[in-house]
Amino acid sequence: MDMKDMKWKTLDREYLFRRPWLTARRDKVQLPDGRVMDDYYVLEYPTWVNVIAITQDGKMVLVRQYRHALGVTRFELCAGVVEENETPLQAAQRELLEETGFGGGTWQEYMCLSPNASTMNNLSYSFLAEGVMPMSQQHLDSTEDLEVHILTKEKVYELLKNGGLMQALMVAPLWKYFSGQSMNH
Repeated sequence: MDMKDMKWKTLDREYLFRRPWLTARRDKVQLPDGRVMDDYYVLEYPTWVNVIAITQDGKMVLVRQYRHALGVTRFELCAGVVEENETPLQAAQRELLEETGFGGGTWQEYMCLSPNASTMNNLSYSFLAEGVMPMSQQHLDSTEDLEVHILTKEKVYELLKNGGLMQALMVAPLWKYFSGQSMNH
């Protein structure tokens, strides 16, 4: 199998706008065969995290919130962004505590995905936190409006199968999780 370097050369870069949650840029790139694309658009986002949180009694901690871009309210994993000087694990632990009041337990990095490698430059880290417990009240940001739900694994699996969870970066680690579980399905 030929594994030649297929990297593009960036000839020029122009930032179109910069905002805290989104930056857009236009790159002029040269492909390995010499062709030049004058307008290749890249969206820059911070690193994202999400958490499959399992309580001490084997239930799952999910949040339910409205997502304006699609105009829907759905169940999701607890999620957020990695802040400056924070590791993905620290961000995931902070987000779970802030959004749900749950913490503690045993944590492991579960998977790392690219939201869209063709046009977005960030990664999304998923963590599995087992044995989490209530530790505090929610501490939501001023723009957050979400409900915390403690659901059985069977209920989460049904939601997953029937479209009750839609966010692809959350659905992927959940399918991985349930593919390794004995759920009598």
